[in-house]
Amino acid sequence: MTGMHAKTTHGKTQRPTAARTAGDGMKLHRRSLRLGGRAHTVISLRPGTRARFSTNRFHETWHVVSDQHGARLLAHLLWGLSYQARPGSLVVLDRPFLVPTPFDADPADPIVLVPGWCTAFDRHRAAALLRELPLRTRPDGTVRWRTFGLEHGEYTPVWEPERGTVERLGGTIVLTPRTPAECRDWALGAARLDPRRFGSDHVYLGPWDGSHPGEIQIFHRFHEMLGIAGTARRQVLDTGCAPADPAELRWAVWGRAEVVSGRAHLRVRVFDGGGYRLGRYAARWLAGADVHSLDDLVKVGAAESYRRMRAAGVRGLSTRMLRAMEIAVDEHVRHSGTPPTRQLPTLRAATPG
Repeated sequence: MTGMHAKTTHGKTQRPTAARTAGDGMKLHRRSLRLGGRAHTVISLRPGTRARFSTNRFHETWHVVSDQHGARLLAHLLWGLSYQARPGSLVVLDRPFLVPTPFDADPADPIVLVPGWCTAFDRHRAAALLRELPLRTRPDGTVRWRTFGLEHGEYTPVWEPERGTVERLGGTIVLTPRTPAECRDWALGAARLDPRRFGSDHVYLGPWDGSHPGEIQIFHRFHEMLGIAGTARRQVLDTGCAPADPAELRWAVWGRAEVVSGRAHLRVRVFDGGGYRLGRYAARWLAGADVHSLDDLVKVGAAESYRRMRAAGVRGLSTRMLRAMEIAVDEHVRHSGTPPTRQLPTLRAATPG
């Protein structure tokens, strides 16, 4: 591939320092595969690369999910692709770089980056690629992935209509920027993601049409979330009565994940059938405050309920529970019209630490 420094090396893994690096000149594997009767150059990560990715569909949008390191690596892959792609080239992220979703531990699909301005990729080619995954053949060699300008902000985005797509084809999640400029815009969006302030961050991909076709979403606690979701799924499946329907299984895993993470009590107001009620675990805690319904919580007030739970010695109580009760009271008042009882102590006075 012109524009990349290629050489033939086989079976080598990344050195520890290289595995942590997602930058200009990183080494990637190169293979020649025939997909749909045509020759393709498939670029993939080398064994030992630290980044991990997952995929899911939510709100009519396909998500690529990772942490900040994964987002930076994805940015470099897109940036290099915008300059170095040639007809028939594509980038594949597959096992062992895929992990289950950090929400419900559903399996992830392989991710394919396709330069839409020079590579045709349809369902048949995607299915052919999937049959080759995980890549078992020895690589034909390695390439140096050049990403000049990304790190130092030397590129000025060029406005043009968004036409890129993100879709599921043949069992793979395919990201297809339609022009090199759009590919670089996607790369910049990924590179600028930072979950440290709010815990997560995201950037949309493709044009708006009621929803965006794709999104890159990252979490500061990505790997911790993976562990929680995996444990929750195993516990649900180990009950012997796990729902057969995938959607119902996800709901069960989500609920169990809150227990595993120790946050189940924070679901103070939950919808159940025809209306709202106290969450199962929140109700256990609030029983110590003589609060047995949402109406009771509104009448007693969040601050007084919190004071009573402290007096009752509820274990694990923190101001996060106070905040969750405040939100539940506010939502219940707004949606039911129930007038709140005047709070005797102020919230800050009721929470000395």
